[in-house]
Amino acid sequence: MKGLIQRVKYASVMVDGETIGAIGSGILLLLGVEKGDDPAVADKLLDKVLKYRIFSDEQGKMNLGLKEVGGGLLIVSQFTLVADTRKGLRPSFSSGASPEQGEQLYNHFVERANTLHHNVATGRFGADMEVSLLNDGPVTFLLEF
Repeated sequence: MKGLIQRVKYASVMVDGETIGAIGSGILLLLGVEKGDDPAVADKLLDKVLKYRIFSDEQGKMNLGLKEVGGGLLIVSQFTLVADTRKGLRPSFSSGASPEQGEQLYNHFVERANTLHHNVATGRFGADMEVSLLNDGPVTFLLEF
């Protein structure tokens, strides 16, 4: 499972011209599910996302996690994140989970996030989405399990 996190001042996701998820300051998470991933892996990644210290403390050092600052979490499924791009000029998606497994783990991740954090918004699994954001920093990290 891969999660690309970006510290944002705001982020939103639209489907068919309608905003379906939006946050203010917080984390935009692009979530990719791979073959072999399971709920335990999803739970570990979520714990890391919520606690990863990418927000500034009083001294201006990245020393605070999302839960500590009370920021928003926008979760967007993105199967292209798990593509193998090492060879050739066309990505391979052979390591990606099936759509059914991907949706199941995405939904699990979202349900757990809503249980553990108060400010969660989402995209729509499998939809053609338009994601808008204002990077804060920019600060971007790839988390993998």
